[in-house]
Amino acid sequence: MDFSLSSEQQAIVDSIRALMETFGDEFWLERDKTGVFPEEFYQAMAKGGWLGITMPEEYGGSNLGVMEAMLMMMTVAEGGGLSAASAVHINIFGPHPIVKFGTDEQKRRWLPPLIAGEQKTCFGVTEANAGLDTSRIETFAKREGDKYIINGQKIWTTTAQQAHKVMLLTRTTPREECAKPHEGITLFYADMDPDHVEIKEIDKMGRKAVNSNMTFYDNLEVSVDDRIGEEGKGFQYILHSLNPERILLGAESVGMGRSALERASQYAKDRVVFGRPIGMNQSVQHPLAENWIELEAAYLSLAQAAWMYDQGMPCGAQANGAKYIAAEAGFKACEQAVMTHGGMGYAKEYHVERLMREAMLPRLAPVSQNMVLNFISTNVLGLPRSY
Repeated sequence: MDFSLSSEQQAIVDSIRALMETFGDEFWLERDKTGVFPEEFYQAMAKGGWLGITMPEEYGGSNLGVMEAMLMMMTVAEGGGLSAASAVHINIFGPHPIVKFGTDEQKRRWLPPLIAGEQKTCFGVTEANAGLDTSRIETFAKREGDKYIINGQKIWTTTAQQAHKVMLLTRTTPREECAKPHEGITLFYADMDPDHVEIKEIDKMGRKAVNSNMTFYDNLEVSVDDRIGEEGKGFQYILHSLNPERILLGAESVGMGRSALERASQYAKDRVVFGRPIGMNQSVQHPLAENWIELEAAYLSLAQAAWMYDQGMPCGAQANGAKYIAAEAGFKACEQAVMTHGGMGYAKEYHVERLMREAMLPRLAPVSQNMVLNFISTNVLGLPRSY
């Protein structure tokens, strides 16, 4: 069993680290204040070919695995936090249903512009009235000849303001008419037509540079050619994105935690109180040491889940469990970094308060920590379903 990175994997980490050095703390601090999307960073990632890291080579991608994508996103988050990671996150896992279930014509039409950074996409799944119960989405696509007419609304649609396309999950058969709750759901890759899509930004706790939105679809026309796979099987298709998404978000949590831990450790060495560095005190040392241990454990858990996914093995439990432990370890490290800095941890100039705000998100999305525990309870431990 070899836990070391291959030369190719180490090259990915080194290259991304070098790229992130060109977008330093002040860049991300300014974007956190202004809320301007980090387009320069996005295009730098596209220029380096990183947006297609997991996509097929024939369409301009690198055809690498989730393990390599995990290392990339961990390093991105270590350099720029969730503001950086979220700017490109959707490109890494979002198009997976296209790769897996799209036609050759759809792949040729959709993947190259995404990989080249010429188009951006967003994810339209969550709805306010459905929450985590995707079977209860209400956005509806009515077929009329060779097109569908879509009406409804989505919430927490990230980067909708920049997106040209949306991976849109809809009902095509009412839930009550289906034999099973998750049947009758269809997946589309649709244009974000401004004449039929209204976008309202959600003012939120952190990650201001990467917008989150309510999106409203009013008679949006989508061609049958823009449907992914068969009608009514969209929920099964979207599941293929969920495990990679959990792994990548967990990796971003670890990246933020490592950044926070490095900042806190350096401050503890430099900050002198009562004639000695505060890092000499075990009350400062020990929490930081715990953070390191927990972040390393989370990393290994993520690596296992990514390896299993790349081997084609079932990894739902591992992906969810790794996301859980990584989200907790990342947030705890960011919180401890603020505490280590004392009053200055509350100041934006030290950057740890932004990391703490952003580190809250992986504990809430794309699936809450309690829902992960529910999944493990029923699917791993065999306990009765509670909902």
